[in-house]
Amino acid sequence: MKKAIVYTLAYLAIQLIASTIVLGVMTLIEGKNVQMTAPMMIVTMTLSTVATLALFLFLHWAEVSRNWMLTRPWTVLIWCCVAALGTIIPSVWLQEQMPELPNLMEQQFDMIMKDRWGYFAIGILAPVAEELVFRGAVLRALLSWSKNHWGMIALSAVFFALVHGNPAQMPHAFLVGLLLGWMYWRTGSIIPGVAFHWVNNSVAYVMYNLYPDPSMKLTDLFGDSSQHVLSAVGFSLLILLPALYQLNIRMKRL
Repeated sequence: MKKAIVYTLAYLAIQLIASTIVLGVMTLIEGKNVQMTAPMMIVTMTLSTVATLALFLFLHWAEVSRNWMLTRPWTVLIWCCVAALGTIIPSVWLQEQMPELPNLMEQQFDMIMKDRWGYFAIGILAPVAEELVFRGAVLRALLSWSKNHWGMIALSAVFFALVHGNPAQMPHAFLVGLLLGWMYWRTGSIIPGVAFHWVNNSVAYVMYNLYPDPSMKLTDLFGDSSQHVLSAVGFSLLILLPALYQLNIRMKRL
């Protein structure tokens, strides 16, 4: 447990240090205090991702191996991507049934999503760094600490949700964290999680730019009809459930 907490705090500390460095450098260049812009946030994410990979791999907090990929698990990776597509609408629907949570990061999120380099930060950097930390390090440490794998998967999902620092994102992050944790437990590899995470974030990026109104509900997207929304949820489950079934059959730990 202590290791998992240390890894989480280290991840947060790296992000804070990277943000401080970028702000400090820009303040020196501009000669005055500056506010974070989208390019600065993307540079911060790039710097923090590189630092995270370097620290966690150098200290062997997370282990990266080619062994699982050498089994040529292409079908598993395809089903991971299919599962990611199937989770999006049901997760949004569940979140809409809950009391509205504060969106503390709305402005920053909007700036990154609308920047042309935002996809690099959201779609590429975030999946790699977060899977390495929260599955490759945090969950690995928790699983070695307790044999209750579902309890440890849930706990790692809680850590994953909390570090987002934004209540509005936490329910979705928790649910996704459960799936990502299960994938890691079954395979011992972060690669399935990276594939799932990449599709999830890529769809979020595309949809945000197609429908940039953050207050948009599923009823707005599907013609102001709750019946259409439930049909979309049902259709998504017809994608998600077979994908989970296939993954349950095909995912194997070496």
